[in-house]
Amino acid sequence: MEFDNSFDVPLPPERAWAVLMDIAHIAPCMPGAELSEVVDAQNFKGKIAVRLGPVALAFAGRVQIDAVDDANRSARLKAQGSDAKGRGAANATATFRIEPTGDGSRVLIHTDLMLSGAVAQYGRGVGMIQATAAQIIGQFAGNLRAQLTREAPPAAAPTPTPGAVSAAAAAPPREQQNVQPGVPPRRPANRPISGLALLVRVIWQQIVTLFTRRT
Repeated sequence: MEFDNSFDVPLPPERAWAVLMDIAHIAPCMPGAELSEVVDAQNFKGKIAVRLGPVALAFAGRVQIDAVDDANRSARLKAQGSDAKGRGAANATATFRIEPTGDGSRVLIHTDLMLSGAVAQYGRGVGMIQATAAQIIGQFAGNLRAQLTREAPPAAAPTPTPGAVSAAAAAPPREQQNVQPGVPPRRPANRPISGLALLVRVIWQQIVTLFTRRT
């Protein structure tokens, strides 16, 4: 199945592109996702958890940056993973590109997703997969914007004392503390999206649409 999503970020296109290509840095913003290993600049290992009604799914696999076009600020990612309990697998190809907006940038994403095994049955009907993807992208965008706000440089920084300068020089940067080569900093994964709430929402929207057409 194929579907499209988009979200806005308060950054000019060149900065938005740099942020989105830093996979290890933005991975914790993805709901239910956990990055376990940075294989190299194009390959990553991790897992993502999604709840569809009473069924909790946890896909473990890898993501590859398959193609990059810096001039047009577009890239293609390929992801594949298997459910930890052997209920199926997922393969996805996602192409995203960045367009300028009046006050920032818009990220446009086209996803081609294939599910196999028993897991393919969980997302059938009433647009469950599309609704789940939209919810995940929406929460990812909100988390990313919050992260960018936290990381924004302050308007003015106080002049440090000589003692503070010496202490800061002796201490390693925060992102380098307790980090092993090839292993990203451990950050708690965001809560997985609940498919049950999405299902109720989609069904209700269809009921409203049906009665609207009849009136």
